[in-house]
Amino acid sequence: MRWSRTIQTVDVHCAGEIGRVVTGGVLNIPGRTMAEKLHHLNAVDDGLRRWLCSEPRSGPAGSFCLLVPACDPGADAGLIILQPDQAHAMSGSNAMCAATALLETGMIPMAEPESVVTFDTAAGLVRATASCRGGKVVKVTLDMPPAFVTRQDAVIDTPEWGPVRYDLCFGGVFYALVDVAQIGLAIAPENARALATIGVELRDRIAAVEPAPHPTTSALDGLAYVMFRSDEPDGALRTCTTLRPGRADRSPCGTGSNSNMAVRHARGRAKPGDIITSRSIIGGEFTTEFVAETKVGPYVATRNRVSGQCWIYGLSQIGLDPADPFPQGFTLSDTWGG
Repeated sequence: MRWSRTIQTVDVHCAGEIGRVVTGGVLNIPGRTMAEKLHHLNAVDDGLRRWLCSEPRSGPAGSFCLLVPACDPGADAGLIILQPDQAHAMSGSNAMCAATALLETGMIPMAEPESVVTFDTAAGLVRATASCRGGKVVKVTLDMPPAFVTRQDAVIDTPEWGPVRYDLCFGGVFYALVDVAQIGLAIAPENARALATIGVELRDRIAAVEPAPHPTTSALDGLAYVMFRSDEPDGALRTCTTLRPGRADRSPCGTGSNSNMAVRHARGRAKPGDIITSRSIIGGEFTTEFVAETKVGPYVATRNRVSGQCWIYGLSQIGLDPADPFPQGFTLSDTWGG
């Protein structure tokens, strides 16, 4: 056996959502800041992402959490999220996976009852406070990037569902938050395929007319996801983030929960100290605490903490044979859609 490239991962899931944490095989990514590194992966050389995230080495489900040296001296590691569509600045579930992997494998020494891991991301520093017991991480609480609403009650006209209202919000990446009743579906496991297909279609239509510029960092521009939402009878928020090429997030979605708290605040429905439970399509739960109000550029923003739990399920070593006919991977429409 001869490999021209080798990657080691710690394989983790967060409430069912896969986050494979790259712990070896990548020394660094070019760029003086995490935003520049993100730009490099998306605009200069996305070979690493395509190699890892495409078949035959992976598939549409889940993400790779790329750990690189931090650019900010206040951080323990830099974090970039590699997904089938592109590299993303931030993901709550994946940051929880990364913190769990670093602590439970001893890459960062674990202290009980709490350990802190700080990530440098293109969206800013993210502090992960891990509650630890018996050598295991039982909860991760993230101090999320400030979340803010750039457009409230925006409308896109569709032939299938009529006018669809959405809130455009940044919570680490940009979301269009859509009340699911507008498309005549409930957020339930049996509707996952329909929700994913419709969500990606709506995302593409909205992105075509909505540039979603970030007020301070151009590498963060652009709509990432549509997240469907509905209110539960017990006061929780049911969520379904839809990801290209067409699947439903298995977790309650950390950056989406962060975004939704900003929307609630903008509507006068949330104040500092409030805690909201987000519940995923398969029933997993995150809690989001509204900590304080702040500003990002011209926007009123919220500082929030999002909490959840992860579980390590495997260790992997991924290699590339120099004679492999698919060094950049491939996608087929039977699995990946059009």
